[in-house]
Amino acid sequence: MVFLVSDEVRPKNGGPRMIVTGYASGMVECRWHDGYGIKREAFREEELQRGDGRQRHEKA
Repeated sequence: MVFLVSDEVRPKNGGPRMIVTGYASGMVECRWHDGYGIKREAFREEELQRGDGRQRHEKA
């Protein structure tokens, strides 16, 4: 599955909803707010699924 910058995603094994901020070294870079501050982490594409929110890049 291909994710675009600003897509909402979440880890398949559970976790917070995150925003895709870029790609580096074949990894998807994501950021989210944990209630205290901004967190960031890189994931393999196969570890992620689309989030519950509406995707900004969908065509009607």
